[in-house]
Amino acid sequence: MEFSIRGIKKQYPGGKMALSGIDTDLSAPAFIGLLGPNGAGKSTLMKLLTLGLLPTEGKITLDGTPLQKQETALRKTLGYLPQEYGLYEELTVWQFLDYMAAMKEMRHTARENIERVLPLCGLEERQGSRIATLSGGFKQRVGIAQALLGSPQLLIMDEPTVGLDPEERIRMRNVFVEEARDKILILSTHIIEDVQSVCNRLIVLHEGLIRYDGPPDGLLALSAGHVGAYVCAAGEADLMAGTHGCQVTSKVVTPQSTTYRLVAERLPAFARPTTPTLEDAYIYAMARGEAAS
Repeated sequence: MEFSIRGIKKQYPGGKMALSGIDTDLSAPAFIGLLGPNGAGKSTLMKLLTLGLLPTEGKITLDGTPLQKQETALRKTLGYLPQEYGLYEELTVWQFLDYMAAMKEMRHTARENIERVLPLCGLEERQGSRIATLSGGFKQRVGIAQALLGSPQLLIMDEPTVGLDPEERIRMRNVFVEEARDKILILSTHIIEDVQSVCNRLIVLHEGLIRYDGPPDGLLALSAGHVGAYVCAAGEADLMAGTHGCQVTSKVVTPQSTTYRLVAERLPAFARPTTPTLEDAYIYAMARGEAAS
């Protein structure tokens, strides 16, 4: 499975340009982390890949054929969890997954598919519960479970770990890693931890443009020398009274000192360079994008 995305622009009624010219390729196997602030174009890109939207300009092909001509084939190979997902809350977990399996034309394999995804999502003990009685975290797991039905070759997850506790987030990340072994899995999230340890490729969107597309190590390398730390001891003049062209990513205050973590194109002399985290690198990519706009 391979997607070719060329010259994609999407303008909404009213003039808002969500994507301003996207070019990239997606091929299996790949676990792709899709990062960007609100309004960057992430959800628009995912909807274009699922034919929930059509581009204003440009072309998306799947294995060399225009995607719009493959709607039926795409539906059979797609698992999708949008950010806002409606559940039929009067149904039990099993009934809902059985209904979704039927919608995906899995009538003869529904039971085995449901029995596969229930333990993956920690839903065995809740399979007979009405969805209306579940907590937000369990409802999110039901949404993930329906996307996993049928082991689809294209998995698109928009903020899948929202509402999950830390233990369940780790569990779901491990499930996603296993599912991505022979598939394209796109994980859109604001939680850097969710992509740092599992994704082999990152796409960073900002203001409708791709600001970075490559392995996580490459993004870290891009920010090397642009991340620093500054410790101001109690009683000393705080040199961070001005911005100095820096973005403060963290500030830790103790009775003895205040420690700043900074990201900047050029670090001030009083900051010592430090090893960037993926969050630092992401912030730097955003800052570079704003400077280039």
